[in-house]
Amino acid sequence: MKLGIDIGGTFTDLVLLNEATGELHFGKTLTTYDDPSNGIIKGTTELLARVGVQASQLSTIVHGTTLVTNAVIERRGSPTGLITTKGFEDVLEIGRELRYDIYDINLSVPEPLVPRNLRKGITERINYKGEIVTPIAADEIATVVDDLLQAGVKSIAVCFLHSFANPAHEKAVGEYIRKHHPDIYVSLSCEVMPEIREYERSSATAMNAYVQPITDQYLGHLEKRLRDLGFNGIINIMISSGRLTTIEGARHTPIQLLESGPAGGTMAGVFYGKLIGKPDLLAFDMGGTTAKASLINHNEPEITNQFEAARVRRFKKGSGLPVRIPVIDMIEIGAGGGSIAHIDNLGLLKVGPESAASEPGPACYGRGGEKPTVTDCDLVLGYLNPDYFLGGTMRLDIAAARKAIETHIAKPLGISIEEAAMGVHRIVNENMANATRVHILEKGRDPRGYSMLAFGGAGPVHAFQVARLLNSPQLIIPVGAGVVSALGFLVSPVASEQIRSLVCPIDEMDWHKLNTMLAEMEEEGFKFLEKSGINRSEAQITRIADMRYTGQGHEISVRIPNGTLSAASIPEIHKRFIAEYELRYGRSIDDIGMETVTWRVVVSAPVPQIQPRQVVSTTGSQALKGERTLYFMEGGKPVPQQCRVYARYLLNPGDSFAGPAVIEEMESTTIIGSNSTVRMDNYRNIVIDLHY
Repeated sequence: MKLGIDIGGTFTDLVLLNEATGELHFGKTLTTYDDPSNGIIKGTTELLARVGVQASQLSTIVHGTTLVTNAVIERRGSPTGLITTKGFEDVLEIGRELRYDIYDINLSVPEPLVPRNLRKGITERINYKGEIVTPIAADEIATVVDDLLQAGVKSIAVCFLHSFANPAHEKAVGEYIRKHHPDIYVSLSCEVMPEIREYERSSATAMNAYVQPITDQYLGHLEKRLRDLGFNGIINIMISSGRLTTIEGARHTPIQLLESGPAGGTMAGVFYGKLIGKPDLLAFDMGGTTAKASLINHNEPEITNQFEAARVRRFKKGSGLPVRIPVIDMIEIGAGGGSIAHIDNLGLLKVGPESAASEPGPACYGRGGEKPTVTDCDLVLGYLNPDYFLGGTMRLDIAAARKAIETHIAKPLGISIEEAAMGVHRIVNENMANATRVHILEKGRDPRGYSMLAFGGAGPVHAFQVARLLNSPQLIIPVGAGVVSALGFLVSPVASEQIRSLVCPIDEMDWHKLNTMLAEMEEEGFKFLEKSGINRSEAQITRIADMRYTGQGHEISVRIPNGTLSAASIPEIHKRFIAEYELRYGRSIDDIGMETVTWRVVVSAPVPQIQPRQVVSTTGSQALKGERTLYFMEGGKPVPQQCRVYARYLLNPGDSFAGPAVIEEMESTTIIGSNSTVRMDNYRNIVIDLHY
């Protein structure tokens, strides 16, 4: 028995899996912001009691959380100091000296996580080859550390120039701190991000140090509470790359958790794609706070090493703090069920990115929220059943929703409540479709070639219209759509990624040195898996090199063959590089050599193999529950239309009908428009073919 737990901005989702039978049980509870573990314990206790399972029967708990991201965005980390090479104390402030908006004369940039008075330099120097030019001044270490401790820091980041080539000086500082000040957290760049590029490495190390104390304390507190319930199995944590790490690994390098929850949704997309024979999918996740979209090609997610946290302008690329960690490449849009609709200073209707979250929540939740949200508008349009939200465990107040929409949108604009609600609904759909379209096109792909897999609490409500705007041929709503990210945790592999930079033209490569380095990286990965009880004979190895044409400033990631590499490997490496380059840029460049910059070795355990089967207690025998009035756009205005309402759990494989229709389940509601055909596949997924 395995339990997946995903803490989202509004709800905490739980999935209980019996690996032997594939049986799935779902749970959902409101996220508790003051202490997220309260929601976890409440949801876990309720779910286990409902199923009749003891915590001691669980072999594994897999957890994903937004704690790290929120701590960085809200600046709730611990007081942190930075020790660096003397003369480089201002790297965090200088950055890349790029303007993310060249026309904004009042441009604001994110404040460094470490203020100037807590950034200290030490005399030392290592060159880019890893050669020691100036030995580290050992007497300065104690002085600098004492200065930082007197200033009140709880965590220290250490990042020296070129330490990716030789970590000796960083390790000397780390050993001193751990020996003389064991209560102080320390993050070394050679352990967090042993990679070229000084600013990005400094930023990542500082961020890791900034969030490490609160993450360590949270995970330690959570582990204790789970043990108190009687759980004595393994705790794994989902990281941003869609892989699992140990709780110890997460406590050591918490920045790996920045995109923890969303990664689970994409990995669930990989799982379902394999299950139903759809290797290429667009995973669309819309929850209570944001919506996210990611591409899956050939049953693999797209991984990037370019990521930003705590953007000054949340959806403006370049306005955040860079973190070069492996992360599933996805586009994020400030559109969720809790996104607040408002009239701006120009009298235009806007939606988000501000969210009502779970506290106070949408007006219809009856928890004190007074502003209209996407969920309120969906309720007024008939898309949600006020008596069957979360399976009837939470009743929605439609009168409160109508009042909020009327007060803040309909009256100011001089339109009806239904027109206002439809306006919000359409704006959200257009925003999500536009952002997703750009995300796909930037990768050299065509959105018309991807079926959409939609999930999240609000995803199935909006997915049909978003899919139509993208001209997607097919929409798939998987089993447990409302809690799919938590399910994704349970079908993801435990894995370790080792990173080392080696800048070298491919035709000048020291192959013996490279093979030795790769063997060492693989061995580190094997040891990590063995700590999780996984035999190295079961491990799978993936090699990736960040490569570029000689002289370029940016790289692309290229899959590299396993085994011993030599000069004979150059043609195959060149072929793979060209294929990837042409996919991205539509051309290749002749007569220019290639060079590698950074090597990555992923050592992963086998992916869990299950045949999912949701277990629910249902009442009634007819799938058709009745009819409900829904509003759809016709002739430029919302028009009421009677639609059939189905109970998902009573639909059987092979059942088929035409849209429009509504399919209700515990965690979400699927809205299906006209010109479509709906069928249930053999795994009870809803498959909707869109006709154009």
